[in-house]
Amino acid sequence: MTERESMEFDVVIVGAGPAGLAASIRLKQLNPDLSVVVLEKGAEVGVHILSGAVVDPVGIDRLLPGWREEEGHPFKTPVEADHFLVLGPAGSVRLPNAAMPPLMNNHGNYIVSLGNVCKWLAEKAEALGVEIYPGFAAAELIIDENNAVTGVITGDMGVERDGSHGPNYQPGMALLGKYVLIGEGARGSLAKQLIAQYGLSEGREPQKFGIGLKELWEVKPENHKRGLVQHSFGWPLDSSTGGGSFLYHFDDNLVAVGFVVHLNYKNPYLSPFEEFQRFKTHPSIRGTFEGAKRISYGARAITEGGWQSVPKTVFPGGVLMGCSAGMVNVPRIKGSHNAVLSGILAAENVVAALAEGRAHDELTAYEDGWRNSEIGKDLKRVRNVKPLWSKFGTWAGIALGGLDMWSNTLFGFSPFGTLKHGKSDAASLEPASKYKPIDYPKPDGVLTFDRLSSVFLSNTNHEEDQPVHLKVADLDLQKRSELEVFAGPSTRYCPAGVYEWTDADGNPIAGLPDEIRKRPDARFVINAQNCVHCKTCDIKDPNQNINWVPPQGGEGPVYMNM
Repeated sequence: MTERESMEFDVVIVGAGPAGLAASIRLKQLNPDLSVVVLEKGAEVGVHILSGAVVDPVGIDRLLPGWREEEGHPFKTPVEADHFLVLGPAGSVRLPNAAMPPLMNNHGNYIVSLGNVCKWLAEKAEALGVEIYPGFAAAELIIDENNAVTGVITGDMGVERDGSHGPNYQPGMALLGKYVLIGEGARGSLAKQLIAQYGLSEGREPQKFGIGLKELWEVKPENHKRGLVQHSFGWPLDSSTGGGSFLYHFDDNLVAVGFVVHLNYKNPYLSPFEEFQRFKTHPSIRGTFEGAKRISYGARAITEGGWQSVPKTVFPGGVLMGCSAGMVNVPRIKGSHNAVLSGILAAENVVAALAEGRAHDELTAYEDGWRNSEIGKDLKRVRNVKPLWSKFGTWAGIALGGLDMWSNTLFGFSPFGTLKHGKSDAASLEPASKYKPIDYPKPDGVLTFDRLSSVFLSNTNHEEDQPVHLKVADLDLQKRSELEVFAGPSTRYCPAGVYEWTDADGNPIAGLPDEIRKRPDARFVINAQNCVHCKTCDIKDPNQNINWVPPQGGEGPVYMNM
């Protein structure tokens, strides 16, 4: 057994996102004597954070009242205008704001870089005495003889590609806590283990996901409309494929442009990345980027299951918070406010338990309380938007979803009750034989781009001589099913060019006719150094044959201003 250095704390928090940092701050506000540590897999706080982001400040108001009077906070751009567009192939229609349910109103919210918000929160936490360890990925759970989580182990450093210990090998540390709070974001590796270990998803609907792709552009001053929030849906996606897009104008001539595709799409030839590039060419969109410069790119999974898909949030020794629990409001495209509120709620329950001399038990008050809190109220009133969209397609689904939100707003109930989601996103993919390959336009290098030049802008880096952190359980199954049945969708759903199907000479073969795809020399190539940690492969692989685990701490994308 590997000898490890161990450190003991009152509370161990995994993830320096909005949930984890809010929890750490609230813990120290309530009891300054508590020892609190936050682990962050990114080299710095904020560099792995990717979001739209238009932030509802309700959580920050609760956590840090009076923050608006402080200098140096990151909320510089209040929303000034709110536009909703329906896109067709050649034009667009703006929906009247009065037709939108009040909860969709963004006035009072702020356009921000969520990474910068997390850096600001980290400064607040450290000023209160919270220890933050960036560059340390939580790789394993520590579970005691009573089946309670008592801590985590950080990933070993300096492991060679073959699994042997290199000259710079350092074993990970064991960080022990009376409670462990999990705030890894969507599809976190430890949250995934906990949900399976403790059966936390029993009695819940399958969690649903989307993939969000984002670019940051510096645009010409005459094309910048500071404070404009513009959401759209429709083209280039067909009516059976869910998704939408956004343009957020903020700071000095910056525009965040993003595209979300619901991962329950059926067509294995669909490429979310290519659809994003096509979206920017729409006549109602492309003018914003005339003469502009693209300065950053990234992608991440988004939880979309909402109210009916949130698993049991407590386990012996800890809780799931924020996106680890799936607390995103899908039609609002917002989750950070609920992440902060969940961190506050978790901290308050931990402090109460510690004051009673408890440790390593289930914080049942947290599980019982979140559905009756602002978080639950926020999620419950939009619970049917996603399943209606999935069942009836974009046009009828959005109309019915709007009706449902109005009914919840005006009368406090839904005529649909609580709808089910049905299949998982992995099970939604259909065989390639039902579809034809999609001929996407070649990128022009000015408005549209390829994956590799995009990954370059994400500043992604991984040490190549380490074990591949994308674990394929059965390579034969991958060829027999992922390639031969589904035409190699990993080459298209991955937004970073990680996966390739090649022949023995290294030539790509995915997407070609059956007789070529079934060649016996087909090889599944994993370019793990390109990975931007979006977790899409872990979600969408039709056989659930790919498992994303953290690489060495500190590696991955380095998002700036994202």
